[in-house]
Amino acid sequence: MAEISLRDVRKSYAGLEVIHGVDLDIADGEFVVIVGPSGCGKSTFLRMVAGLEEITSGEIAIGGRVVNRLEPRERDIAMVFQNYALYPHMTVRENMAYGLKIAKLSKAEIGERVARAAEMLELGQLLDRKPRQLSGGQRQRVAMGRALVRNPAAFLLDEPLSNLDAKLRVQMRLQIKELQRNVRTTSIYVTHDQVEAMTLADRLVVMNGGVAEQIATPAEIYDRPATTFVAGFIGSPAMNMLPARGLGDAVEVAGQRLPVAAAAGRELTLGIRPEHLHIAGPGEPGMELHVQAVEWLGADAFAHGKLADGTELVLRLSGKAGIREGERVTVKPDPNSLHFFDTASGRRL
Repeated sequence: MAEISLRDVRKSYAGLEVIHGVDLDIADGEFVVIVGPSGCGKSTFLRMVAGLEEITSGEIAIGGRVVNRLEPRERDIAMVFQNYALYPHMTVRENMAYGLKIAKLSKAEIGERVARAAEMLELGQLLDRKPRQLSGGQRQRVAMGRALVRNPAAFLLDEPLSNLDAKLRVQMRLQIKELQRNVRTTSIYVTHDQVEAMTLADRLVVMNGGVAEQIATPAEIYDRPATTFVAGFIGSPAMNMLPARGLGDAVEVAGQRLPVAAAAGRELTLGIRPEHLHIAGPGEPGMELHVQAVEWLGADAFAHGKLADGTELVLRLSGKAGIREGERVTVKPDPNSLHFFDTASGRRL
């Protein structure tokens, strides 16, 4: 196992910078998830750590050793890809053992490592099958087993669950979390799925346009997003973003005054998560919402509507709330759960 450090790591293609100076320290045994939309640079980030992409500038160290000029095979890492990358003509046992044979380990050592990994991943009954005889989830477990038997300093996982259906993704997510907890190998996991990111990570790196917008625990990112991008990307439904103006001792939003201090005349963006909006009681002040659609999900319901100025708003309510399309209701935010951002920069205030 080993810590991984990145210092001002940048990547350019033909003079166009696509990774803009990432600094990150990953502790020995930590599980870090890189999350962001397609094209944000997360897979490029991972490939640079793996040595599959050459960095333009900066420094990458694994276990205290600078690896900028080392080939992938010299970095003591194991990578799991989304397409499994199994050899179709080999059995599960042969696929898992292949890298160890190349490394010239003894047959006894290879057999022991394969057996141990197969037991951890519940592959014991599948060792003599070929990939075409396996389900998608089983193939992904074989790919993970092939990485596990190498006892690497770090695991790098590039969207390993994206080819699985929803039920299998949940099962594999739990298996990956348990596996990493047991082996405590330093891991970097790339995904665009925020549920995977939030449930797996010790820490998250939220990427946007090649920039690490925030690096923190899932709870910190959810409770105190650093930018409007992070606030909108993490959370489902997304955080409501409302234009607002500071009045000194209050904030004006959608024609209403909220008793929260903000610099007079300052243009703000007010963020409110859907679960922090409530239907006001009789006579209580708030914002009038015209409900246009209701998504009923059993325990929860999402009410989508518009305020008087046309601003769209989503509420997360109990599934028994009984709110209906076409209704006009007064909603109020939880004053202790408001998020303020500078409109120009998008940064948290």
